[in-house]
Amino acid sequence: MHLNDAHSLPDTERLSLIARLFSGFFSYLFHPLFVPVYVVCFLLYIHPSAFTGFSDENRFRTLVIVILNLVFFPLISVLLLRAVGFVESIYLKTQKDRIIPYIASGIFFFWTYTVFKQQSVYPLLLVSFVFAVFLASSAALIANIYLKVSMHAIGMGGWLGFFLVLMFTNSMLMSFPIAVVLLLTGLVCTSRLMNKSHIPFEIYLGLLIGILTQYVAYKVVF
Repeated sequence: MHLNDAHSLPDTERLSLIARLFSGFFSYLFHPLFVPVYVVCFLLYIHPSAFTGFSDENRFRTLVIVILNLVFFPLISVLLLRAVGFVESIYLKTQKDRIIPYIASGIFFFWTYTVFKQQSVYPLLLVSFVFAVFLASSAALIANIYLKVSMHAIGMGGWLGFFLVLMFTNSMLMSFPIAVVLLLTGLVCTSRLMNKSHIPFEIYLGLLIGILTQYVAYKVVF
């Protein structure tokens, strides 16, 4: 649709178009597979002490490991499952479609956690975060038996939960980062409600899972 066409639409249709663009933008930009990359980038390049002593090359190598194992391989798994007909849509709109992708992604998440844990050069904050990602995917798999919990809410809840963990460690002032993530969480969750992907309870449950798994992982790792 051209911009001129949008101006010629009735007010209700124009608002509907704006709502779809809004929900689509935030749903894609903050897809749950991308959230770990944003968090790790924060640890690598913004946190003042998490990766002290790491060269630029080692920081980049760490980021590549995260992108491959927490984004690329889970995404490829979903595409392959769609290609062979095990899932109806790459958007995983049904509870049935989510079962195998949850299991496959959980394997990659646990493998990444194991790699970071066994190499003492990596900070425990990174180990804790990746372990929480695995716990969240496992909790989502269990919750999926009963309802279609929001993966976007789990991702944003995990991001918020991890920043709260950073606040408790007193390793840096987190007021502004937490405020930004709270705003983004509200926008992403609102977008999921606007496109009718979830009911409010599925959003709230996802946020709760994301936040609690970060806390549990922190207590286990530290």
